[in-house]
Formats: sequence, C-alpha cells, structure tokens
Amino acid sequence: MCTAIFILSGCGGGGDSDSPPNSSGLAVNAGPDATVTEGVTYSLSGEVTGGDGTYTYNWSSSPTLDITHEDNTVSTASFVAPSVSEDTNYTLTLSVNDTSGNTRSDSTIITVAPVNIAPVASIFVPQWEGLAENQFPGGVDIVLDGSGSSDADAPSQGDEIASFRWSQTAGINVITGVDTHSPTLSISTPVANDPQVIEFQLEVTDSEGASNTTSVSLSIQSETQTLPVADAGFSQGVFSGEVIILNGQASTSIASDDTLTYQWERFGSVLSSAGNSSFTNEASSSNADVSISAVDDSDALSTFAIAPLVSSPTVLTYTLTVTDANNNSVEDSISVRVQPMPTALINDTGFVDQATNNAITKVQQNEFPGQDGQRGADIVGKNGLIEKAGRGLAGFDFTRLNANGDEQDADAQTWSCVRDNVTGLVWEVKTDDGLLRDQNFTYTWYSQDDNGGFEGDEAGLAASCTLANCNTEAYVAAVNAQGLCGFFDWRMPTHEELFSLLHLGLKDVVAVDADYFPNTGALSNQPLWYWTSVPSADGVNSDDAQNAWALDFDSGVDNFLNKSTAARVRLVRAGR
Repeated sequence: MCTAIFILSGCGGGGDSDSPPNSSGLAVNAGPDATVTEGVTYSLSGEVTGGDGTYTYNWSSSPTLDITHEDNTVSTASFVAPSVSEDTNYTLTLSVNDTSGNTRSDSTIITVAPVNIAPVASIFVPQWEGLAENQFPGGVDIVLDGSGSSDADAPSQGDEIASFRWSQTAGINVITGVDTHSPTLSISTPVANDPQVIEFQLEVTDSEGASNTTSVSLSIQSETQTLPVADAGFSQGVFSGEVIILNGQASTSIASDDTLTYQWERFGSVLSSAGNSSFTNEASSSNADVSISAVDDSDALSTFAIAPLVSSPTVLTYTLTVTDANNNSVEDSISVRVQPMPTALINDTGFVDQATNNAITKVQQNEFPGQDGQRGADIVGKNGLIEKAGRGLAGFDFTRLNANGDEQDADAQTWSCVRDNVTGLVWEVKTDDGLLRDQNFTYTWYSQDDNGGFEGDEAGLAASCTLANCNTEAYVAAVNAQGLCGFFDWRMPTHEELFSLLHLGLKDVVAVDADYFPNTGALSNQPLWYWTSVPSADGVNSDDAQNAWALDFDSGVDNFLNKSTAARVRLVRAGR
C-alpha cells in the first residue's frame, strides 16, 4: 500500500473560504486540489485563521468516501483512494466551528486515477488418454478453453475479461471459419502423412483496456500413427447358461481408413476357496466345463456368448481387438462374473423371445439388455445347461405320476398327476372322459374358511359338473375322497402356485406345457379362467370380499372374478 501525505497550504482550494466573510475573521483553507491513484492513502490537513482560536473540524466527501478523522480538534484526516475504472473526482469539504458559534468551510477536489493490472491469459488443453501431454491423433475434435483467464483488478466478478481473440501461429490452418472471439476455440486436428505441430495464441483484454497473451503448442500424430478407438462395453454379472452381451463400439478418426476389423477373445480366472487359478481359452483344471463358452460371432463388433457351466464363481475377461487398415490394433476388455446357477424354487416365465422397440424376435438384442429372454432358467434350459430330474419345455421340469403316485417314464401314454420338480408341487391332470376331473367342468368359488368375509356361491348354479353343488370346496372334497394318485390332501392353489405353471412363451396354444397338462381347455374368444384359493379385496360389499383371483390360461393374465362366476379348477398338493 502506497502512502501519500499532502500538507495543505493557506492558499486553499482556490484561495478563499467557501463561506462569506464574517466579523470574527474566521477563515478556512481545505488545501489544494490533487490527483492520486487508486489504493493510495491520502492525508488531509486544512488551515484555519481568525475566530476565537478554539475550533472543531469536520471532513465530508461527495461522492462518499470512508474518511478517517479520529480527533475533531485537529484538521488532519485521511482516506484510501477507492478502486475506479476511470478518473473520478471527489469533492472533500472541511467545515470548521469555533466556540463562539462562527462557522466556515472550504473544499478541495481530489481526482482518483485507476491503476490497471494487466489480465492473465490462460489456456486449458484437454489431454488424450494414452498419449503424451498435448499430443493428439489426427482428425479428432478438441476444445481449447481460455475461460480460466483472469484479471486481478476487475471491477466486478464475472467481468474480468472484456474480449478474447484466438489466432493460429504455426502449422496447417485449422481455424478457417471457426469462431475466434469466444472463450473457447473448437478445432479438428489435421490429418496428414507426417506428424504435425500446430500452435495457437490467445489474447485477452480486460475492461480497462490492458491485454495479455499466451500460447500453446499441440503435437498431432500422422495418419498412420493415429490408432482406432475400441470400447468393449460394460462389465456384467450372470449365471451359468445366461447370455453375456458383447456389444462393442469402435471408430477411427481417419476418414480414408474406415475399414476396421474386430476380434473377441476370452480369458478368465476361477475364484475358489482354495485360491485363484488362471486359464486362457483352454479349460481350467478346477472348472473344466468353463471352456464351452464360445462367442457366437467372434469377428462381429456386436455379438454374444453363453455363460459357461461353472461350479464356483468365475471371472471371465472378454477382450475386443480393433484393427485398422494400417494394421494398428487397440484392445479394450470387460469383466464378466459367472456364478453357478442356483437351485430354483419357482419356475421362470417360459419366455425366451426378445423385444426391440417395435417387434418380438428370437434374435439376440444387444441394444436392449436385461430382458426376460436373456436371463433366468428358461434361457439356461434353451442353452442346454440345466440338469433336469424330468423333462419339460424351457426351464420347466416335470415328472408324470401314475394313479398310485409313482413316477412314470416321460413317454408314458397315461398318467394322473404331474410333479413339478422345481417347486415340489404335485398337480392334478384334467381328463376328457366326462367324469369328475373332466376339462369342461366349471365351479363357482366357495370356501368356509379363509374367504375374506364371504364364503361365496355354494350352489354353483352357473357352473356345470357331476356334483350336486358345483363349487370349489365340493370339488376338493370329492377329489380327496377318491384319493387321486394315492393322496388325500388336495387343495386349491394359491395365486403364486398356479402362476408357476404358466408358460408365457407359447403362442396360439394354452399357456401350459400340454405334454404334461393335456385337456386344459380349448382356446376361444373367451378367457380360460382357473380359480385360485385367494379372495379379492376388490368388489368389497359391506366389508365382504365378493370376488376371488383367477388366472387366464390363454393370455396368462390374472384378474378378480365374482365368486358366482363359473371357472375351471386345477388342484395341487405338497410343495417345498
């Protein structure tokens, strides 16, 4: 901080007091006019003559200044010249009173001049991964950023730099037609047979007219040095037999070299309690089946693989190699953690098709990952990596039981029940003989217990069957009286249990495996409703549940039906 001390002489700011003469002879001189620079401490000192010799001094300013005047019995005071952007006049007035009541004043004009600190130009250069500092491939877009330039004495924040001006000082011209008066400069690096050096200069000017420049030099690779770009996609976690999505991305910034080739390879390591062991594309001794995972189309950019059958958690590395016409190759990899397929406690949906944004297809859809058709027991079964106790479509696993409840061969022509080896449930099989379990018989919903406050329709007048009362409770009692398959604990299935039979991947047929569940019913323009044991809170009348849940074995949807509705029944027993 500079300090300037000015002792005001008796001649005053113009030589005379601002107030008219009076009989006391009191006269004031505020000192001469002066010019000081911003930030300087300026000392004020006036002179007084006449009066009764005892004075009180007061300094004021227009425009206002922060004046330090600690003792009003003396004239000396000071102020710090404020920051200004141009010469600014301040009128300093000294008013004096004596004890006799006489008052006189005088003014002086102090001009504060700005001191401009030059701005600092700065260029931020984004770096290219894998290359040296300020080195770039040919044909890529980069942005040089000068917005970090600063001005220490800017009049206000956000108003540091008044103008930017970019220019190119060396190398192949890349700024023709480019905006060179913005804080940033967007360029495309040149493509040439030989390496290039291009230089740029940034000149910044502050609001007070001072300027500063800085430069940057960029090294640009030749056409043959510039490598393609490879992105192997995202790492994943899957179960054995599920789809591994290999959806790579590749590009080159060299327009004349747009012929790229691709190659996927797989490497991995088995994670076991005994420690880690590694393998390449050969089978691991501790996990021999891991080698069966092959890439569907290893020289395609977007393809897939089937997760191998493993007995312990396994990490596979899939590496994408991209090669350009100059034989430049780059690699990128993803990690895929493969877990042994857990023992299923419920069936999958049966759906193995996949969807685009406008179609259903059997083709792998890498652009739409995470679909039902890419995950779960059904796709694992389709890929042949489920060991079944029986047989069945997709991930379903069924075993036929005879009239005594004993297992039958899968090709047996007659059977009475089916065991679901996934859920452990044993299901009734419908008949087509006009007897008790005929496929065409229907029942109203009725239960004396667990009925939601309303037992339902006992008479079953809307239904059709061989019983006196065609309702669900009567049907359960009749089947248990017969001891179907040697069992006497048949019951109505819950919503979840009945839904576990639905095969939603089937088209134009009933939504269940007909090889194990024949006589489910014929498709028509009406739903193929089967009752569950679950009453529905919808349709409540006086706090009584008038409805119950049912499933449509045509569409696979569920809904609540009035308990007096006629619908089919498939009984169940046991379970896990």
